Amino acid sequence: MERTAFTMKLKPGSEAEYKKRHDEIWPNLAQLLKSSGIIEYSIFLDEKTLMLFAVQKKADDNTADELAEQEIMRRWWDYMADIMEVNSDNSPVCIPLKEVFHME
Repeated sequence: MERTAFTMKLKPGSEAEYKKRHDEIWPNLAQLLKSSGIIEYSIFLDEKTLMLFAVQKKADDNTADELAEQEIMRRWWDYMADIMEVNSDNSPVCIPLKEVFHME
């Protein structure tokens, strides 16, 4: 199993809307994430800095790197672009984090 973590950032005043949209995540998007091998996915918010901290657990044979090619993923990015920092293709600006400690 692979674990990854990354940060993203919300635009000011978007905290409630971000949570609402994720509470109502599209069922076909959730299914796509699962079928790509994402076993667990959590996102935490630092309310002071508006930084989002995401953690994913992925199957060894995951295809998560191919998600950007999927139309539903691109539509989700377009849907979220007004409330978070994004790249020119509306994908979220994600900064990968290096794991320095893990305990089970």
